Amino acid sequence: MTWDLGAGLDGRGVIVTGAAGGIGREVARAFAAAGAKVLAVDLSPAEGEKLLGELDGSGHAFRAADLADLRTHGPLIEAAQQAFGGVHALVHLAAVLRRQAQLSDVTEQDWDAQMNTNLKATFFLCRAAAEAMAAQGRGGRLITFASQGWWTGGFGGSVVYNTAKGGIVTMTRGLARTYAKHNITVNAIAPGQVRTAMLLTGLDQHVLDAMTEATPLGRVAEPAEIAGLAVFLASRHAGFITGATINVTGGLVMY
Repeated sequence: MTWDLGAGLDGRGVIVTGAAGGIGREVARAFAAAGAKVLAVDLSPAEGEKLLGELDGSGHAFRAADLADLRTHGPLIEAAQQAFGGVHALVHLAAVLRRQAQLSDVTEQDWDAQMNTNLKATFFLCRAAAEAMAAQGRGGRLITFASQGWWTGGFGGSVVYNTAKGGIVTMTRGLARTYAKHNITVNAIAPGQVRTAMLLTGLDQHVLDAMTEATPLGRVAEPAEIAGLAVFLASRHAGFITGATINVTGGLVMY
């Protein structure tokens, strides 16, 4: 086995959702640097085109999609298969956060928006990708994104968001058991506080300060510090890891 981080990724098709976001952008860049062919997915065509200009190598593509619309999932998988000759990995980061400082202020619309995108879409997109991988007969990788809140319950008015993220952890385990027979591994990455627009939007400074103080490493992570783990989990090196939730929290979550 070649001992480089992205072993086995050269020329492989990888779908990255939420690719124009803070972490997603770095994940897409990391996969391109490892030699993969990236289908970047996000809501904004303008941001998607900008991202393509940042990726190493050639042959990458972008598709704008609202993944809460389940009708977009099949065409995304098909586009990656046609462009890259198959799908090796799905790295699913797309999510929405609606902060409400008081639980009494959470509306049904807040609940539905977050559950539909963060949990429901995750299940159906992962299932579609896994079924395509199984049909290809070459195995594959599903990488979901949870949050430290799956364990802590979340901070700063994010209870509903992190309820969905807890569901993703359970879902990841169930998918791992289901698709193991097809040599498809399924793992979750659970970041702590990462310096992104999603983290900082609507978050009181004193809450951020308290979270940072509670983190043993004493700082907020940078998005690039998450990306390497995603590449590793998609590589040959991680072929015997499945059903895991890996916390990248600077020590905030330990077990």
